[in-house]
Amino acid sequence: MNHTEFIQLVAAKPQMSPAQAEPITRATLETLAERITGGQARDLASQLPQELKGCLSFAGVNPEPFGLPEFLERVQARAAVELQAATDGARAVFDTLRETISAKEYGDFIDQLPQDFWQLTGPSVNRMETRRVGT
Repeated sequence: MNHTEFIQLVAAKPQMSPAQAEPITRATLETLAERITGGQARDLASQLPQELKGCLSFAGVNPEPFGLPEFLERVQARAAVELQAATDGARAVFDTLRETISAKEYGDFIDQLPQDFWQLTGPSVNRMETRRVGT
């Protein structure tokens, strides 16, 4: 998949223009790079169009431990959009990643995110939750 196709897929989900989807996509990937390990960011970048790989290049060895609200605030600030646009856009980026990268790679990076991110992603296919019995 090329860059233009990726951005068009992101734009189609919340029905935004490709011009708005581009900065939101970059902001989401850059913020994701802060939240996942450097090795995982490199693995994810290897499956992205060339123009988007750099968004994940500054990932550190250890991820920053922030939750979904801060994630969305960082996307909002980077993309210079309203919080709802950042939320819808980030969800569209995650949905596009799920559709365009390998299931293993998607599951691997989702497993590094806390459960509150499921609002954007749904649970990982790799993660099994313990069932609570008798409550």
